[in-house]
Amino acid sequence: MTSVTVGLDTTKSIFHVVEKNISGRILKKVKLPRSKLVAYFANKETCTIAIEACGACHYWSRVFSQLGHSVMIIAPQYVAQHRIGNKNDFNDAQALADVAQREDVRIVPAKSIEQQDAQLLHRVRERYVKQRTALGNQIRGLLAEYGVVIPRGISCLKKALPFALEDSENELSSLVRMMLDEVMNELITWDEKIKNIDKLFVKQARDNEQCQSLQTMTGIGALISSILWVALGDGKNFKNGRHFAAWCGLVPKQHSTGDKARLLGISKRGNAYLRTQLINGARSALKHAKNKDDRLSVWAVNLEARAGFNKACVALANKMARMAWSHGH
Repeated sequence: MTSVTVGLDTTKSIFHVVEKNISGRILKKVKLPRSKLVAYFANKETCTIAIEACGACHYWSRVFSQLGHSVMIIAPQYVAQHRIGNKNDFNDAQALADVAQREDVRIVPAKSIEQQDAQLLHRVRERYVKQRTALGNQIRGLLAEYGVVIPRGISCLKKALPFALEDSENELSSLVRMMLDEVMNELITWDEKIKNIDKLFVKQARDNEQCQSLQTMTGIGALISSILWVALGDGKNFKNGRHFAAWCGLVPKQHSTGDKARLLGISKRGNAYLRTQLINGARSALKHAKNKDDRLSVWAVNLEARAGFNKACVALANKMARMAWSHGH
């Protein structure tokens, strides 16, 4: 760590800076407009800059790194724990500087432009899936009002909806059939948008050696390998595979006291989207594991017999995260 640590509270237009020396004494407090921020740090000696993990943090990390500074991206929950006094911009910047001076600080891995591009695809796809799910739920709810009940799941809905519209014996009027026909076309549109993004993931994986390596693992395809590459990078930000699995929230939450260990369910820390995709991949792998004889599949099947399907899925996802770190490291 350099002799000066700078806590930078970032916003859209006004930025607050708190500088501290190695002993923790405040050297300077500055408020800067966006137009003067880069020039301020360009004329400054090399220092450690701590910023909060929020919008544009990876952009500012790249900008300050190019100026020769060391940048630390810190999760907001750790900043809140060190804030002294009421919440304001200077207190937030001071808390950032305090956290950055700790030896055991946990930082968020900085992302390259290519990783941010892949993350953008995941976020857009996630929104498409949510909108498709919401539309499917609305269609089932509307049909239930007329006595037409369709099981859950997009595939079931797409198969059953055309038959419901063609069935002349149900209570659907011509107006309802016309509106549901339009809604069905909208559902097909969302489905096509999701498939188009999935094709982009496949193309991206073909051009990325790390994604190709990750896809050789059990339960990992183009989509999961992409989000793992975004989260892991080269793996150097994590000490080992267990550290990465804990960062994903796939290890037991601990609530121990009196030298008595007490483990609860998984902690669910970190990126919920990444954790969800890993568990989905583990669920798919576990369903097909009974027909395989490799060591991991045999272990997963035996665990399912002892602990049940859902717990086995989470345990397999934990192993997948650890193995992914080994591939990326």
